[in-house]
Amino acid sequence: MKSVVHCIIIFSTFFSSHINGQATTDKIPLPTSSQLRWQKYEQIMFVCLDPCTWQGREYDNHSTPLNQINPTKLNTDQWCEVAKSWGAKLILFVAKHTGGFCWWQTETTNYGIKETPWKNGNGDVLSDLSKSCKKYGLDLGVYIYPGDAQWGAGIGSGGTTQDPSKQEEYNRVFRTQLSEVLTRYGSIREVWFDGNCSIPVSDILEKDASDAVIFQGKSANIRWVGNEDGFAPYPNWYTLSYSDLATGKATALQSAPYEEAYAPVEVDVPLLKKGGHKWFWAPKTEHLLLDVDQLMDIYYKSVGRGAVLLLNSTPDTTGLIPDSHITRYKQFGAEIKRRFEIPLKRNSGNGNEIEIQFVKPQKVNHVITQEKLSTGQRVLSYIIEGYKNGKWMPLTEGRSIGNKKIDYFPLVEIEKIRIRLTKFKATPQILNFAAYFIPSEVVKDAEQKQSWLIGNWQANTYTQDWEEVNLNLTPFITTIGQYEITFKTLIIDHKQNKPAGLEFSDWKLKMYGRQAQEAIERIDDNTFRLTHSQQTLDEFPIILKIRIRSKPTKSAGDISIKKIKY
Repeated sequence: MKSVVHCIIIFSTFFSSHINGQATTDKIPLPTSSQLRWQKYEQIMFVCLDPCTWQGREYDNHSTPLNQINPTKLNTDQWCEVAKSWGAKLILFVAKHTGGFCWWQTETTNYGIKETPWKNGNGDVLSDLSKSCKKYGLDLGVYIYPGDAQWGAGIGSGGTTQDPSKQEEYNRVFRTQLSEVLTRYGSIREVWFDGNCSIPVSDILEKDASDAVIFQGKSANIRWVGNEDGFAPYPNWYTLSYSDLATGKATALQSAPYEEAYAPVEVDVPLLKKGGHKWFWAPKTEHLLLDVDQLMDIYYKSVGRGAVLLLNSTPDTTGLIPDSHITRYKQFGAEIKRRFEIPLKRNSGNGNEIEIQFVKPQKVNHVITQEKLSTGQRVLSYIIEGYKNGKWMPLTEGRSIGNKKIDYFPLVEIEKIRIRLTKFKATPQILNFAAYFIPSEVVKDAEQKQSWLIGNWQANTYTQDWEEVNLNLTPFITTIGQYEITFKTLIIDHKQNKPAGLEFSDWKLKMYGRQAQEAIERIDDNTFRLTHSQQTLDEFPIILKIRIRSKPTKSAGDISIKKIKY
């Protein structure tokens, strides 16, 4: 990563006298000013509007005549009011999705807002939204899809055209589009390249998005969490290797506490996800609205684990966010405030212990802890304890803290509460340590990982000759996320004193209607990880082609798939 602005990692050396009794010195990656501001947003609102909204689909099949796209009530002030109602600090607008429709005035295509009747073809949603964001004190980000179905650069392409002869011309088109959205509408604080970006744009980002965070692509300095369920992993480390970051598609799975590159994760989730999964409005989808308990569960497992929550909104064909959705956002924002706006007491400080003493015994069941991120993510483990009847008792423990960690535990009535930082890379700097009593049940953890059996093999299924096998994964991969496919040996012939199990070679993944080799990797001898990052239609099958042979000793086993959940 060589972009001066986006990918430089500032290092500072700090000294800690002891870590578990051992003197150490560590270099700690620090966030850039744009990363630091972005992490402090905590909550961002996605706005997904596209011709597919008129089609009731998840991406545009170009079946809607442009003269029918006329969102007559579109009001970007309303969008901003909704964002403010639940505490979002930035609006990320889908200025161009996979079908190539552009919501701003551009001469790069004849498929955009200027070809519609809205405002007699003179409208510019990005311009309106930029003005509204300034009015309401919100920052603005843009989602601009690197591909374009009209150019044969479809879902998951990163902007690579199927016809190589079109690549150079399309590169010019996309670079122009990117320059337009980054230079016409004031400061852009986040740029979203969904599914990576293969088009060279680092020079444009360095020049015109010097104060933005970049999602995916070669200039990425934030990461996709790896699912669209609303949950970040725990522990949640903000660092990873330079080599993983350079791929442009690193997720939370590449996190490690002692790596050198700083790139925190963003957790994107649709509001229409209760028994379904829709990023764009469609008729008869009210039943998919997440309820407040579900939203709070997401909040605890995204913001409460130190990540940034990107919660979607879906304006309908009028251009307005539906009233029922507005009500739900307000309820969500009110519940966050009810729980966390006013702590019982708070403290801050540097060192390996922060304490709060109450005037009289207090009921406590929540704690929020925040590190001073400008000095890096330092804490590696901690324990929270309560004081009662002359002694300290453990309440909960954890590992990463970062921007914000919400801990909850069974209700206790205590005289004091403290956090002891038991392992750290340098002297901990705690910006906020706050205790709360929340008189309500905490939503229980989501169900644990579930796996499905997709096949098996017996002693004579495979020989020592290579055999090509096709595994149809379509019925199991029904949502965005990351999956693991495991070939688990259950029975071997113990009479043979030789290796047992299976061997693999030449694995190929068909997905999005094309070969998607970048979406599969082998993570150990018997397990493959598959990343399904793009919303697709059911008619696009997901097929794993792989050559398999038996090791000398015969065996039998199961082939299973599970979605990775945190």
